[in-house]
Amino acid sequence: MKRKTKNIRFFTTLFTIILTVVSMTAQQGKDYNTLSEDFLLKIKNGEDVSAIQEQLANSSLEDLESALPTDQEKLAFWVNIYNGYIQLILSDTPELYNDRRDFFSREQITIAGETVSFAKIEHGIIRKSQWPLGLGLIRKWFPNKFERKLRVDTRDYRVHFALNCGAKDCPPVAIYSPEHINEQFNKGTQEYLVKTTTYTAENKSVAVTSLFSWFRGDFGSKKGVKKILKENQIIPTTKDIEITYKSYDWTLDLDNWTNL
Repeated sequence: MKRKTKNIRFFTTLFTIILTVVSMTAQQGKDYNTLSEDFLLKIKNGEDVSAIQEQLANSSLEDLESALPTDQEKLAFWVNIYNGYIQLILSDTPELYNDRRDFFSREQITIAGETVSFAKIEHGIIRKSQWPLGLGLIRKWFPNKFERKLRVDTRDYRVHFALNCGAKDCPPVAIYSPEHINEQFNKGTQEYLVKTTTYTAENKSVAVTSLFSWFRGDFGSKKGVKKILKENQIIPTTKDIEITYKSYDWTLDLDNWTNL
């Protein structure tokens, strides 16, 4: 009887420990995602975010890795951070946009003790170590530890309709949460494609955003693009459709927000 009681106590204690660890991990993830959401909201409202920037800078790689275990949590956090810093930096120093290549590759965002570039966040973490000029077809060979520990497990083409790079033709900025990010991505994708795509039924041609060309591997090349357009009810069929790409308007256009 005593042995049975000890076994019950052991498994009860073990179960309690497991629940505590799971709860702590979930809470950590929630804290970081809430922090990224607050970061964007304060920027939208014109409030000071220096305290949040300090928290982000002083976090550790280990804490961030354990706090964001799923792709939903990683994507919500990093898209919010990317979009927030675009608004923050370019509002203060819009002249940096005159040399966009330098702007996106410059290390200027401090997260978990490491100063990283917009390119690192977008191509390394959000797009899972893609070479920036590889059209979504070429992986990086030697990503560093920071990137390997924090990047997503699976690429999601819908991020291209969520990331705002500050240009007029960029998707508007929304505040993403891991609980709703799938629905938000779907809605944002559909709205952006409706706005930027022109379908001509007479000759079955469709003019689309240049994003489809620049990151063609993420979309599954032309076959994948047609499938995406049909799924979003932009074109009635994928058969015999001719695709052309529109010019991208890089005019600086900040404070472009939406609710998803």
